[in-house]
Amino acid sequence: MSRVGKKPVVLPQGVTASVEGRTVSVKGPKGELKVALVPEVEAKLGEGGITVVPRADDQRSRAMWGMQRSLVNNLVVGVTKGFSRQLEINGVGYRAAVQGRTLQLQLGFSHDVNYPIPEGIQIVSERPTALTISGSDKQLVGQVASEIRSMRPPEPYKGKGVKYVEERIRRKEGKKK
Repeated sequence: MSRVGKKPVVLPQGVTASVEGRTVSVKGPKGELKVALVPEVEAKLGEGGITVVPRADDQRSRAMWGMQRSLVNNLVVGVTKGFSRQLEINGVGYRAAVQGRTLQLQLGFSHDVNYPIPEGIQIVSERPTALTISGSDKQLVGQVASEIRSMRPPEPYKGKGVKYVEERIRRKEGKKK
């Protein structure tokens, strides 16, 4: 039995949901999101919220149960509060600036790196070395943060590069004479 899957997803005030076949769509103050569930589970809409139940009692259905419930819960959280990731840029001359729907990064290359900001994502540069990526889709927010980080991942000798704020970089000792 899935401990996560057993709990119904509670719909807060101002959030509406609908279930058509395997597609669950949720609409709230921050927009509308949809997710297609795997065939092994089904979603039911009741007065307590959205309940996800397995169709059979096999291993794969039980494995998908909790994950699909978490995806539905992420929809509800996304349309009410939203999600955000924070990035930090370390290095001499490394900086970022948002210009319209483009993120311009200077990461020590001979050229600037321009990253087009996808629809549904907001990027705010509080300082030239700090970025906040926010949006209602948790997967898209994480994907955009990962793509920006992969342009110059942090290196272990000086710690230069783009890293998550909560990330710790294991530092290595340099060469000895």
